[in-house]
Amino acid sequence: MPAAELQGTIFVVDDDPGFRSYVADLLENAGYRTEQLDNGSAVLAAAEADQPAVVVLDVQLPGLNGYEVCRELRDRFGDEVRVLFVSGERIDALDRSAGLLLGADDYMVKPVDGGELLARVRRLVTSSVEGSGTPDARLDSLTKREREVLELLAEGRQQDEIARELVISPKTVATHIQRILGKLGVRSRAQAVAVALRRR
Repeated sequence: MPAAELQGTIFVVDDDPGFRSYVADLLENAGYRTEQLDNGSAVLAAAEADQPAVVVLDVQLPGLNGYEVCRELRDRFGDEVRVLFVSGERIDALDRSAGLLLGADDYMVKPVDGGELLARVRRLVTSSVEGSGTPDARLDSLTKREREVLELLAEGRQQDEIARELVISPKTVATHIQRILGKLGVRSRAQAVAVALRRR
């Protein structure tokens, strides 16, 4: 799949600047857009501003470790963001199993082969683009919180009512609604509600 079809950036997250730069150069030479980050908290902040398509994620990071970042990305974005763990320390089968059980899509051990890394990223990009075809599949891609917001919208609740019901701010509700529209591929709340009602 041509890199041009990728919607979103690939985050390259590692506290080793040499490895980070190597991976970013490899991906950019293949036509992908990248953003380099060196700690877990920075990933979550950057993802809020610009939802990535794929995150190439080291496990051992300062502050939040890669496992915690992966779990948080899954909570916020569901399966929309693909996660590829890369680790030089957590290399046992048990570590790889833990990463996959936490929701990672793939796991590689350093030192990595550039060609293999690129092939695995391409596969994740392809699944990211193709992953949400039918309306049912798109609904299934919503996180638990997004489904709750959509259900309340379908009941005719206003934004401030939803905020009170879920004990979150109206601004957070608005963010969830924007994500719901994007994931369902619709332009208005009414269209999103229609998709939800058809599922019922």
